[in-house]
Amino acid sequence: MSHIFLYGPPGTGKSTIGKILARSLDLPFVDIDRVIESNAGMPIAQLMEQQGESTFRDLETSTLKEIVGHAFSVTGSQDQVIALGGGALLRQENRSFVEAHGIVVLLMAELTTLLDRLKNESGKRPLLAGDLREKLASLLEGRREHYSSFAIQSQVDGKTAEQNALQIQTRLGRFHLRAMGKYDVLIQSVGQIGNLSHERGLHNPIVVTDENVAKFHAESVVVSLRNADFTPQVIMIPAGEAYKNLETIQRLWHGFLEQGLDRKSTVIALGGGVIGDMSGFAAATYMRGINWVCVPTTLLSMVDASLGGKTGFDLPEGKNLIGAFYPPKLVLADPEVLMTLPERELISGMAEVVKHGIISDPELFDICSHGLGCVKDDLEQIVKRAMAVKINVIEEDPYERGFRAALNLGHTVGHAVELVSKFELRHGEAIAIGMVAEAQLAERLTVAGKGLSEAIREVLLNVGLPVQIPEELPRQEILSAMRMDKKKNAKAIRFALPAEIGRVELVDVTDLEMVLE
Repeated sequence: MSHIFLYGPPGTGKSTIGKILARSLDLPFVDIDRVIESNAGMPIAQLMEQQGESTFRDLETSTLKEIVGHAFSVTGSQDQVIALGGGALLRQENRSFVEAHGIVVLLMAELTTLLDRLKNESGKRPLLAGDLREKLASLLEGRREHYSSFAIQSQVDGKTAEQNALQIQTRLGRFHLRAMGKYDVLIQSVGQIGNLSHERGLHNPIVVTDENVAKFHAESVVVSLRNADFTPQVIMIPAGEAYKNLETIQRLWHGFLEQGLDRKSTVIALGGGVIGDMSGFAAATYMRGINWVCVPTTLLSMVDASLGGKTGFDLPEGKNLIGAFYPPKLVLADPEVLMTLPERELISGMAEVVKHGIISDPELFDICSHGLGCVKDDLEQIVKRAMAVKINVIEEDPYERGFRAALNLGHTVGHAVELVSKFELRHGEAIAIGMVAEAQLAERLTVAGKGLSEAIREVLLNVGLPVQIPEELPRQEILSAMRMDKKKNAKAIRFALPAEIGRVELVDVTDLEMVLE
């Protein structure tokens, strides 16, 4: 079990944020103080006045154990979001108990913020009765060392409750998507795949992977599944974009038949974006659709391809021209597996990270500006932040009828360059080139101010990505590939152009020659 316990001083918004967080993650919410009041039949202020703080703390301990025990016995070990009182973990027994059953997130705020929030509530909080400023400052000082001992802290000042809830989700690497079918996106160890599949009632898994990924990660996935009482089989296909075609899809369909997969079976896609796209499409179309799980093993697939339910394969005329929206039952991303990636593959994935910073996370863009070394030092948080950007976009527009097209930043030019290079350029490398070309287009169309393309170019160079179309690639072939792009309408191609760092605009462009000027 991995409950989320929200803790911190009074006034930090544990209950308000907790309700939003629980709703976002599709989990039950419990406020321990409200349970204590319900059980005691009186407000906490009255309880402490009549029976003293020591009795209240005893009730706090027993109620905490009751809440966690009830979740295990009644809901089949479902996680909860639990708001704790501001001193609930001062007792070591309580702290040890919650840390054994979940994760503690400490909410903190400046004294001025807390005073403003609590100015009308001192009568409801016995420990703050009297001079509020003096009592609150004394309480914070007395608990300063205690509060600072918690590893996961979230500063709530200056943000809405919704923003704070999202910040916590991102920090924990835990999301629940619902716009296109309900499923969880979790940043956890790949060794949890067996337990997580079992918890979700999945059956008869078959692992689809490629030759490169199999030698590093297939065994650990198979062992995890076996430990959860599954008997998984493995289908291995050739690695690379060149094999993302109908012939490979047919190979998967036949493999499913040979292994006896039925409509209750589950496909586990273990690999990069090519494996995810093809496995998901094969699952979407086999017996009119069976369950699938995505376990991305590249940076690019973690922050982009694994999210949003897009599946498909390429035709000779262009990338991803055949496909379907078909969401997985789970996405499990483990940043540790990125340590086995070749350097060029990791750098390629950084294109999508930078792209997500441009779309709506200027702080992520700034982190990338410090170079690849800085990124590697904090790779887990980089993955979480980049994933959060895409998840927010696809939840707002799951079927790409509007703003989701912002995720195509760099892709109209990038896909064409990638195709014309005969995939000598990796996807991320081509997208990096596309982002610079499209930023320059944005400046020419006055969508963006002068200097934006140079800022984007500099950050991409800092993480080791190419920024210009190779001279040997024929420009007319690139233009022809762009005209075949799936984002076109009858008269124009819709580009997602950067207006500034943190904002993208959708613009229809008819004069494609201008794009490559």
